[in-house]
Amino acid sequence: MAKIKVTKVKSAINRTQKQKRTLEALGLKKIGQVVEHDATPNILGMVNKVKHLVSIEETK
Repeated sequence: MAKIKVTKVKSAINRTQKQKRTLEALGLKKIGQVVEHDATPNILGMVNKVKHLVSIEETK
């Protein structure tokens, strides 16, 4: 299965509680933090909801 690297690039201050919880569920707490996930529909949907706060890179 394909993997993706998700990097938090913007702060969650002044964002909705839902977006803050989505970032936390992805494992992102600090700006610049990188996590790797499988590219499942669940994860891709979560990343899509906070795409303005993160950057995504596909890995193999």
